[in-house]
Amino acid sequence: MVKIGGWGLPKTKRSEAPFYTKNQIVTVFDQVAVLLELDGANLFRVRAYQNASRALGQLEKNLFELVKSDSLTQTKGIGKGLASLVKEIVMTGEWGKLKDLYDKVPAGLVEMVGIPGLGPKRARILFEELEVSTVEGLKSACEQNLVAELQGFGAKSQKKYLDGIDLLRRNQGRTRLDVGLGFGLALKKRVSGITGVIQVELAGSARRRKETIGDLDLVVSATPENQKSVIESVLDLPGIADVKGAGESKISLILEQSVLVSDNSGGKLDQSLSETIMNRAEDSTIDAQIRIVSPEMFPFTLAYFTGSKEHNIRMRQLAIDKGLRLNEFGLMPETEIEGLVGIDAAKYSLSCVDEGQIYHYLGLDWVTPELREDNGEIEAALSKSIPNLVEVSSIRGALHNHTTASDGQNTLDEMADEARRLGWEYIGIADHSPALRIGGRSIGVDPDAVEIQASEITSYNEKMEDQGEIFRVFHGSECDILPDGKLDYSEDVRGKFHHVIGSVHAINTWKSRDEQVNTDAIITAIEDPSFTVLGHPTGRVLQVRDGFPVDMLQVIERMGEINREGELKAIEINASPYRLDLDWRLCRTARDHGVPILINPDAHSIEGLSDIAYGVDIARKGWLEAKDVLNTLPVEKIDHLLGK
Repeated sequence: MVKIGGWGLPKTKRSEAPFYTKNQIVTVFDQVAVLLELDGANLFRVRAYQNASRALGQLEKNLFELVKSDSLTQTKGIGKGLASLVKEIVMTGEWGKLKDLYDKVPAGLVEMVGIPGLGPKRARILFEELEVSTVEGLKSACEQNLVAELQGFGAKSQKKYLDGIDLLRRNQGRTRLDVGLGFGLALKKRVSGITGVIQVELAGSARRRKETIGDLDLVVSATPENQKSVIESVLDLPGIADVKGAGESKISLILEQSVLVSDNSGGKLDQSLSETIMNRAEDSTIDAQIRIVSPEMFPFTLAYFTGSKEHNIRMRQLAIDKGLRLNEFGLMPETEIEGLVGIDAAKYSLSCVDEGQIYHYLGLDWVTPELREDNGEIEAALSKSIPNLVEVSSIRGALHNHTTASDGQNTLDEMADEARRLGWEYIGIADHSPALRIGGRSIGVDPDAVEIQASEITSYNEKMEDQGEIFRVFHGSECDILPDGKLDYSEDVRGKFHHVIGSVHAINTWKSRDEQVNTDAIITAIEDPSFTVLGHPTGRVLQVRDGFPVDMLQVIERMGEINREGELKAIEINASPYRLDLDWRLCRTARDHGVPILINPDAHSIEGLSDIAYGVDIARKGWLEAKDVLNTLPVEKIDHLLGK
């Protein structure tokens, strides 16, 4: 394997085509685009790899079949040259001349590009002008004031790079959704209470509900005469670890944990949230950008900083097509502004009281923030077919939860009581099977203890019936998928459960194997008559480890076939913010193949049941409506499905 800065060309484990998978090629093409820019390549060549990577990443058809039929060029974003390279990679296992590029670019430049605010183009200039090829080398050059003296850079860029290096070293590039939202919503609450603030909203990746979040972006509206006092009040808020910059309309802050603790009557709840975030977060701070604008400008600024960049590009082009200019300041007719820019041009903006009117002017339905990734939402908005996305209030229960019988923190009764308090109609208990071992011992439910747990569940259900409550506990198991695709427990034991959630836990074994071997093993497990739900499908843990290699398209296609034969095979969105797996990019693929999707918190405590909200965020980002999610069904229909 050729390695550079932690990147590399993978080495195939296969002896025949396809030698590499779509996901492997997407990763390499992403890297190559950056390496080409660092090498000073033609911009069109850089964009060709960027576009091809994006196109392959969104490809729902079987890549191997497209390559064999020479029809890959029919995919938008992939030209003849790159289609030929993909064919060479897939059919021969060779990467063309890409190895030479990995060998050519200094490894330290790749790490430099990871510094916030430093892109490949500027990293190359620093390399050519100052012979800087490592992060430490750049830090030294900044400390010697060499970067500030470089033409086109200056003191501000130099300070930005030093701050960026500090961020990189503190590993604060991105944080999990739950941690980012915890900080973001707490900051929003504090800012909204400031005198003079009219409106405040989260923007950026937090508003789009990405599985990980970068810096927080907050957009605030206040009249011009109040903006100075609002800024002063923001700077006086508790919970600010450092002020990186404060101007007339923008504040850059570093927030610490204490921002989560309120001074009002909600303090106890906020303290609990703070403790939860503290336990979950690897870092205790997060960067935040707050922009203060006039009420007239607020919708435009909010839309712009919500992103994504790709969505904004499409929106700006639609505006251009209509003779308009769209940016964070407004939506201006080109005939009116006559070369004016920024605030000067904004006085000619069309009036919009909210984001919806911006979309309306461009002939679009309003696009829900979660969908703004240039993944078909513009076309849907043009055709008035934006989906009515699933809501947390639509969830009637969940089937993947743990108790003290395995590695949970609460008893069966406590988990069921909390589910009732949440307004659910049912809860599924799915404790681990014996194959899962931690510290050399099994933490699963022994086969002999399955009957004991079944009796406890029967007793609880009878109690609910006697009380006249519509609530049901379903008895399931999170059953390990063994490396050969067989399921843990005997067939007789598995037959005693209402549902079996098949999951992979021996990640090291699965990660060391060929993708097709893993895919075949997963399909073998799914085809077992006792199998009901595929749990956390790739085994990933966000910011800790990637999932094991598996062709999810093949898996989903096979699940769809079995569902059409009348046998229930569902796929899980694991709502634990550590996982959020199934990835949102695959939700529509599952839906379109007729595979029911189940949002499960994988709760190991009563507090963990509320993680269902993060799973709903991912389902919404994946374009899912309530009808696409199995656990929006009432208890009697779930009972019928599991009975089948």
